[in-house]
Amino acid sequence: MNKLDVKVTFAGNPVTILGNEIKAGDKAPDFTALNNKLEPVKLSDFDGKVKIIVVYPSIDTGVCAAQNRRFNVEANNLKDVVVLSVSVDLPFAQSRFCGAEGLDSIITLSDHKELDFGEKYGFVIEELRLLTRGTVIIDKDGIVKYIEHVPEITNDPDYEKALEVAKSLI
Repeated sequence: MNKLDVKVTFAGNPVTILGNEIKAGDKAPDFTALNNKLEPVKLSDFDGKVKIIVVYPSIDTGVCAAQNRRFNVEANNLKDVVVLSVSVDLPFAQSRFCGAEGLDSIITLSDHKELDFGEKYGFVIEELRLLTRGTVIIDKDGIVKYIEHVPEITNDPDYEKALEVAKSLI
């Protein structure tokens, strides 16, 4: 895997981000991850829709939980948009969390098995084998329109910017 020139810290300590460098304007690479029923799901399953990909290290941390709650609320207000929530958590943990929280407007996907999303989009934390926090917005034609790697993993993503971009594509 490639080491990216992306400056990210975890609790103030620098971490190494691995994978392919994706930029706005690039064709979004297809990837496969597992849903809560352990079934493979591909990005291409959602062709023709605007896609918000919410990326985070673990559903069982405060910021990650808040990130998913926020995008679940926003998903209810966005027509023709699918919100994919991706981490390396096991599908069981993602399902438990969403069930307990009543999150039913996002689709959780686990990248734990192959790191297919993390490698293709440049979100793998080398030192931890987790995904770094961020957001990817893809238009209906499969073109990346926005990508954010949050500089400090313990901070929130830029919700307003991501939502502004997503709404402009509807």
